[in-house]
Amino acid sequence: MSLRSLFCSSLILAVALSGALMGCGGPEGRQTAAPVIPDDFEPGDPEDGDWLISRLPAEMEHLNPFTAPDAYSSTINALIFDNLLDVDNETIELQPHVAESWEVSEDKLTYTFHLRDDVTFSDGEPLTAHDVKFSFDTIKDPTTDAPNLRNYFQDFLECEVLDDHTVQFTAERPYFRHEFVLGSLTIIPKHIYGEGDFNTHPNNRNPIGSGPYVLEQWDTGQRVILARNENYWNEKPHILRRIYMIITNETAALQVLSRGEMDTMGLTPEQWVGRASRPEFEARFNKFEFYRPSYNYIGWNMRRPLFEDRRVRRAMTMLLDREEIRDVIYHGLAQITSGSFFPDEPEYNQDIQPWPFDPEQAEALLDEAGWTGRTGDGIRTNENGQNFDFELLIVNDSVTAEQIATLFQEELRRAGVRMRIRQLEWATFLESVKSHQFDASLLGWSLSPYPDPYQLWHSSQTIVNGSNSVGFIHEEADQIMEDARLEFDRDKRVEM
Repeated sequence: MSLRSLFCSSLILAVALSGALMGCGGPEGRQTAAPVIPDDFEPGDPEDGDWLISRLPAEMEHLNPFTAPDAYSSTINALIFDNLLDVDNETIELQPHVAESWEVSEDKLTYTFHLRDDVTFSDGEPLTAHDVKFSFDTIKDPTTDAPNLRNYFQDFLECEVLDDHTVQFTAERPYFRHEFVLGSLTIIPKHIYGEGDFNTHPNNRNPIGSGPYVLEQWDTGQRVILARNENYWNEKPHILRRIYMIITNETAALQVLSRGEMDTMGLTPEQWVGRASRPEFEARFNKFEFYRPSYNYIGWNMRRPLFEDRRVRRAMTMLLDREEIRDVIYHGLAQITSGSFFPDEPEYNQDIQPWPFDPEQAEALLDEAGWTGRTGDGIRTNENGQNFDFELLIVNDSVTAEQIATLFQEELRRAGVRMRIRQLEWATFLESVKSHQFDASLLGWSLSPYPDPYQLWHSSQTIVNGSNSVGFIHEEADQIMEDARLEFDRDKRVEM
């Protein structure tokens, strides 16, 4: 569950097309032309060797798999740590991994996992049921800074070790995602993380897991290097090293790639239709395009008096020209959406259309909400003399975010609203969002299989570090989400 974000009442969403490309480069990272592949080439068995050099757009705070909620840390941790089960990429069905088999009771309240007896952590210590229980208990511990994970485990009463390689979980009520949640439980070694303050553990910078790679080097602000785990219990990866270059600037990243010093990176829409579409570029790289299961949005902090009124939030949505953002900034490589599910999933309601860009209606809503006065420089005021003036947080070095914010700023100005743009580096930005110290923010959310909006929308998740960081609270919405968690029939759940 490598999820991150916060939510707003009036959704402003765009599912962006992800442009991925692969270059050809060896350990020296200097190859400048793709190899010529003979017409009669037939792939054989893969061989060990080589490095894969990729881009990390921002640097994570640390690599504790439970307390680091951002996508960048999840990218690294997914290669260092193991889960009980794996997910088949073709079918999205669960399959054996650290647990070689498992049973679910008929009432969906008891889950028993049988572990392999040959799994070891990278330091050589065996992975046992005691480590699984420790991992579960750590997430359940209210002092662990992991409310985003804990909400999925809230219905479980206990985890019991039946023997060294058998563990059993007992729940007080059923939940349609219990099997997936337990299967995706990250297993951390008790002998490493069982001592000291877990939230500030020294191994947050030196993680120890049982996955296919180990952390070899972390040069702050420069790179993260993973080496193949030679003690890995499963089939070892053929790539000996995974190197992640920390490059926050999009233009600089593309320059590094073009010089042959990096193998793969995601492209911005502007790069996709510009430099990456030139014949000499396409001759050297393979390009792939696809819609990512994620979206970008602006979230309004409803704890701020300015955004308490739903009419104001809707007016803000109707002042954001998402069609221009899609066509001009994303070069048509995006889709405007009206809900928080992936448009290709049945949970997404195709009948609901996004709010239109309508400045006239937006201004009428602001008038109705009491923002009828004007200062000498044209800024709206209310009867209390408050100016309609707020700050939008964006991540620095994101050209796309800056373009969106600038376009929005100009449209708001015409409507009598002053929006100040504040750019922050990723760690500071994330801390501001997690602690609710913001007016509005431009961010994104990655979606997972078996969707459940509880983590994002339920009122219980409005706590500090919770995922409902903008503070959406609605009693009826809470009840629907709670009822949907108990429904195993997907068609009925989709209707909810």
